[in-house]
Amino acid sequence: MRIALVGLGTTGSHVARQLRSADIEQLDLFDTDADRIHQVRKAVDPSLEGSSAAPDPRNPPVVTILATPCGTHAELAAEMLSAGSHVVSLSDDPIEVEAMLALDDIARDRGRSLVVGAGFCPGLTGVLARYAAGQLDVVEEISVARAGTAGPACARQHHRALKTTGRDWLDGNWEIRRGGSGRDLAWFPDPIGARDCYRGALSSPILLQRQFPHAQRISARVAATRRDRLTSGLPMLRRPHRDGGPGAVRVEVRGRLQGAVETIVYGVMDHPSVAAGIVAAVVAVTVGRGRAPIGADGLARWDDPSGMLTELHRRGVKVAAFGGQIDAGAL
Repeated sequence: MRIALVGLGTTGSHVARQLRSADIEQLDLFDTDADRIHQVRKAVDPSLEGSSAAPDPRNPPVVTILATPCGTHAELAAEMLSAGSHVVSLSDDPIEVEAMLALDDIARDRGRSLVVGAGFCPGLTGVLARYAAGQLDVVEEISVARAGTAGPACARQHHRALKTTGRDWLDGNWEIRRGGSGRDLAWFPDPIGARDCYRGALSSPILLQRQFPHAQRISARVAATRRDRLTSGLPMLRRPHRDGGPGAVRVEVRGRLQGAVETIVYGVMDHPSVAAGIVAAVVAVTVGRGRAPIGADGLARWDDPSGMLTELHRRGVKVAAFGGQIDAGAL
């Protein structure tokens, strides 16, 4: 299996590390910054091939992973799908996510998978939502919250999200919500703890609604400080850190089990860049082995969330349940 990794920023570098320990024949690295390619090759494996050009569609890899900044995925995804490559995208920009979902016909015609939002959030959150939903007879509400950012590109997307309108799914319709509104105190796994979270331009509701169209409510929020909200309408006042540090996600699914109301809450605490790198690498290998659904969609569509969570647990992503931690043997 040959995999092309496009984008070697903070998250992309973690994807490369994870793939190097996977059972694949070849990993090719692509980034517009030649120095960055050199740094990743030196840190991961000097024998890896690297290029500052895009992957050649005349010689497509089995899987193309897109870990470049948001806004750069849709065009390359269409090109590589048409060339016959599976595509795994880590973009979480709602406009770009919808543009890639619109490539579903191309993906199906080519018999290929386009996995959209295969990171920390969306991505891991979709797996958690699907796993929780499998324990209920009826899913009525899904709420997602995230705290923390990965690298500079993720921090810039977080900044944009807070000033841009988002959407909630409510009783069969999309409701437009103002960015930075809807303050909600969400409890994440320790040591992140309680954080104020707000609405914004987030793609999780778009991807989850496709899998749970009959849910009454689907919403997403992102943790933000008062300074984050006050400065969201301005250019970023300082350069983002190379890595945003520890973060977390929380997924709450409410519904009915044997007629009774039931609420299931899962969370993960990790560095978003590390967790996203692990998720993307596991997804890419799974896709390359032909074990993923054909077409364009998110991870909430995948039929074996317990298998995915087991593999993520093996690689260090630990899922906490409300009242304790998930036993990996029970997945």
